[in-house]
Amino acid sequence: MTLEDRLEIDDLLTRYTVAIDTKDWDLLASCFTPDAHIDYRASGGTEGSYPEVAAWLAEILASFPMTQHFCTNRTVALAADTATARSYFYNPMGLPDADGQKLLFVGGYYNDRLVRTPDGWRISERIEEMAWMDTRPATSPGPSPRISL
Repeated sequence: MTLEDRLEIDDLLTRYTVAIDTKDWDLLASCFTPDAHIDYRASGGTEGSYPEVAAWLAEILASFPMTQHFCTNRTVALAADTATARSYFYNPMGLPDADGQKLLFVGGYYNDRLVRTPDGWRISERIEEMAWMDTRPATSPGPSPRISL
């Protein structure tokens, strides 16, 4: 693997998180091949072709006014014009709640197959693997606690 390939793949995985959090569906399309297979069932999501899953994401993420995805600890193996990648994800999300905002925290792994295309590296398959999920109720507004050192 060349350093250029590694940097481009890192940028691709980061671009995915930015696209999801900003709900920029054109940017998200630049992350996947048009025929990509995506499986988010591990976290209660859907599975299917990129167009099917992209439509589902647009619908479901409209319910979340706040999302913040992190994609870290990446391992990448390159074989000519294909690669595999496994990366950790951490995803806090805010859900509207009668008392304010409920927080949902999700952690797990993205298992990806990637291909080099004329437009750069793209994800051709993504299988999400869950590690954990947790929720927190909304907190009442008020002053932030002070920390004394």
